[in-house]
Amino acid sequence: MTRRAVVVGTGHYLPERVVENAEFEATLDTTDEWIRSRSGIERRHFAAEGETTSDMAAKAAERALADAGLTADDVDAIVVATSTPDLTFPSAATMVQSKLGMTKGFAFDVQAVCAGFVYALSNASALIASGQANRVMVIGAETFSRIMDWTDRGTCVLFGDGAGALLLEAQEQPGTNADRGILATDLNSDGRYKDLLYVDGGVSTQSTGHLRMQGNQVFRHAVEKLASTANTALDRAGLSAGDVDWIVPHQANIRIIQGTAKKMGLSMDNVVVTVQDHGNTSAASIPLALSVGKERGQIKEGDLIVTEAIGGGLAWGAVVLRW
Repeated sequence: MTRRAVVVGTGHYLPERVVENAEFEATLDTTDEWIRSRSGIERRHFAAEGETTSDMAAKAAERALADAGLTADDVDAIVVATSTPDLTFPSAATMVQSKLGMTKGFAFDVQAVCAGFVYALSNASALIASGQANRVMVIGAETFSRIMDWTDRGTCVLFGDGAGALLLEAQEQPGTNADRGILATDLNSDGRYKDLLYVDGGVSTQSTGHLRMQGNQVFRHAVEKLASTANTALDRAGLSAGDVDWIVPHQANIRIIQGTAKKMGLSMDNVVVTVQDHGNTSAASIPLALSVGKERGQIKEGDLIVTEAIGGGLAWGAVVLRW
């Protein structure tokens, strides 16, 4: 038998404020059609004044606990993937721990930008496989609206805020690729590409900064690296693209999503797409899409799922799991 990290609950939270593409037309040289044609994005959510990353993360986690029929006392660890924490320290994860009323276990953040949730899932799976935790709440949460340059039409129209959560539980499985739970992971990074996607500020430079991106270069790397990491993870699980029921990708750009599916030889009918409603929510996008996909009735128990993401660093990776 093999100890696997199995998804037992999902939840997500989106801020109340919905920003349609047309809202940008008053301040930028852009149109709804321009944004849709280049990204597939139609709208996104922005956090309210005073609404923080940990606030949204806690609400997503509460919904995941309710979905699983469990309480915070049943959780051993919290891992939050975010690049936009409330404070320099302590971690957003410890703030979520407090907001959930959880007084035992441990909590920490993972920062790999848009690939953060894939990195967090991989860490959570290792914690469970090693016996250090029996249940781990894995959350992706971002308030990217706080780091936008509102004069840069190439970036500010792409991003949104939100949070998604998965509750993982240790379960003994037969030890084959038909098991439920996380079957394989693949993580990568290459710091030579830092200048393609970054924020031009930080603690040690005593500035907040804004997001900067070379969109064409990121696109060029994204399709190749996402398809490659997904296939590597599938190979490690002893599976192939033909076995996949759903790709649940990082929701950055519909053209990247389409290009990755095509390169893997899969139809868009096998892809959960939410980018039109959420925009790019960075580390929150995969758990948001998983939660929405389950809510829609697309994702069902036993389905084989591949999640993949690429973000600043560059950092990228994939996880293969059976629902």
